[in-house]
Amino acid sequence: MSSSVRSVPSGLSLQANFSWTFAGNVVYAGCQWGMLVALAKLGSPEMVGQFALGLAMTAPVMAFASLRMRLVQATDARREYAFGDYLGLRLITTTLGLAVIAGIVVAAGYDCETALIILAVGIAKAFESISDVFYGLVQSHDRMDRVAKSMILKGPLSLVALSAGVYLTRSVLWGAVGLVVSWALVLILYDIRSGALMLKSTAQPSGTTYRQSSKEEVLRPRWEMGTLTELAWLTLPLGIVMMLSSLHSNIPRYFVERNLGVSELGIFAALAYFDRVGNLVVKALAESASPQLARHDAARDHAAFRTLLSKLVGTGVLLGLAGVLAGLIGGRKILTLIYQPEYAQQRLFVRLMIAAGLSYVASFLIYGLSAAKYFRVQVVLYAAVTATLVLACALLIPSDGLHGAATALILARGVQLTGSLIIAIRVLLAPDSAKRGTRLRTAQHDEY
Repeated sequence: MSSSVRSVPSGLSLQANFSWTFAGNVVYAGCQWGMLVALAKLGSPEMVGQFALGLAMTAPVMAFASLRMRLVQATDARREYAFGDYLGLRLITTTLGLAVIAGIVVAAGYDCETALIILAVGIAKAFESISDVFYGLVQSHDRMDRVAKSMILKGPLSLVALSAGVYLTRSVLWGAVGLVVSWALVLILYDIRSGALMLKSTAQPSGTTYRQSSKEEVLRPRWEMGTLTELAWLTLPLGIVMMLSSLHSNIPRYFVERNLGVSELGIFAALAYFDRVGNLVVKALAESASPQLARHDAARDHAAFRTLLSKLVGTGVLLGLAGVLAGLIGGRKILTLIYQPEYAQQRLFVRLMIAAGLSYVASFLIYGLSAAKYFRVQVVLYAAVTATLVLACALLIPSDGLHGAATALILARGVQLTGSLIIAIRVLLAPDSAKRGTRLRTAQHDEY
């Protein structure tokens, strides 16, 4: 589709983008949470555990397959790659991701129903992954309202589809099939149309040259293997970071399922999901601010970059404190009201909120590093956090059960926050002369 057909409205302000992003994330995350609540009300902790296991087994694989290209798209201030490059690479990595998930299911030896649930969740996440590329295109145009509307459509549709499938069949499998259908529909009927709308307005920016300058921007994948290989190499560190980040949430689930059983996994997953409340604000603010952070970095406006990042970090601190206070004051009542009495474990809930608070602050710092194109250093940080989490889970969960899992998360996220803060101080607050060798750029630009 040609980029010169007609124009669309210009990008929205940071405030407008945040408002839309927050609204979309609230609806979507609320509906995802509603899925767990529906499973808890309609079924049992074991059913919640089956669904949580499906998410835990597929999320790290698809996170790596994403290579976090959406962030690279949104912060590609110099327009170094075309949309078709991102789409082509995402289709390749998503297909490979599905193959890996199938291999894991076969190797793990799960029973037939559990295996099918994991595969169905993986297929749903494949559609979600493709939608994410279109989200990146929209985000790069500062039109987060289009992303928010997609999420507002997807959330309730997913909740209805999963709830109906479970209610009618008493099986998590058919609920997962409902997710596949609903996420595919939103991709086909809305997200692709949003991408087309953005490309219609993509006149080549003044002073920039696309790698495919002799070709028009089109809404289809490009298969120039040299460019795809270069893009894959650029985003590979972020893919590793995304996989490790996903493992941070799921490693405790693996240990809980193996040591304590699926029912205990259902309780742990239901309580741990409360950290998504703060993540709504974190994600909305960070995604809205990332393009501006990238532009400040590209313009070498260090003062503006630091000011915006400092505000984001301060917001993370406040969110963390609010979550811990909520757990201390009304944790038991909240858990009983939303789920069932067997989920009302206040001490466990407070520990999980402490871990969540640490992650909020660290996440803002990491978004700042990513906006400034510091990718490779994050791999070392996330590897250290992952090693800490695995060791803590192996030592604490067998002896202290679910409370040990929460303590392991606190230890790991404490390492994440400390490491990200040290790196941010060294590479973001230091003068340019001290940054040589730490920043990852593409081949067209100098390495710092």
